[in-house]
Amino acid sequence: MTSAPTLVEPKRTRGRPRKTEGERDDGNRRQALIAAAAQLFHRQGYDATSTREIAAQVGMQPGSPFYHFGNKQDLLLAVMVEGMKQASERQRAACARLGGDESARDQLRVLIRNQFDVLLGPDSDFIPVMLYEWRSLSAEQRQTITQIKDEYEAAWIPVLQALHDSGQLQAPVALARLMIFGALNWAVQWYQPPPKKTAKKSPPRASLDELTEAALALFLRDPA
Repeated sequence: MTSAPTLVEPKRTRGRPRKTEGERDDGNRRQALIAAAAQLFHRQGYDATSTREIAAQVGMQPGSPFYHFGNKQDLLLAVMVEGMKQASERQRAACARLGGDESARDQLRVLIRNQFDVLLGPDSDFIPVMLYEWRSLSAEQRQTITQIKDEYEAAWIPVLQALHDSGQLQAPVALARLMIFGALNWAVQWYQPPPKKTAKKSPPRASLDELTEAALALFLRDPA
């Protein structure tokens, strides 16, 4: 914030002006609405969820969401954008932990494991909403999400190309990328995490690490 005018012009602070308490609160409430919408859209579906329910989830008045979003469709877009933002940040962090001398196969392992975490791990409501509710967006909104998604998937292309060059990936890279993401993303339809330890026996279920190894075995040949 800038101070009140004085006879001597105050020095300008570097960077962006500080947000007021009200602006910070508005930002927090907006994020709370996005998180609540993601959860309800995932559990109930977009069409079956009202803005009134979303507002109630975060303790707001029924009309409060429209202070932050023009309509429910805009809120759906915000959920998808937030999901892709979180996925991109997680992917960058996962890639940053690589030492730089890993094989292309090990790099793909990291990318696949992160994708499963984005889809099935904690706070994983956002991306399934994007997969389920894509048709509920307008054409212009779909274009926005497609651009963000393509930027996210671009990190996979050099890795897939290296695997193709080594003979471990036999399909063309562009087609392989589409099919790999299609297979991974479909896991939101059928995956169930391993149950917590109980006295009763239950059918074996794969962990996300085991899913990752199964995916690698499915997509790649053993190195020569």
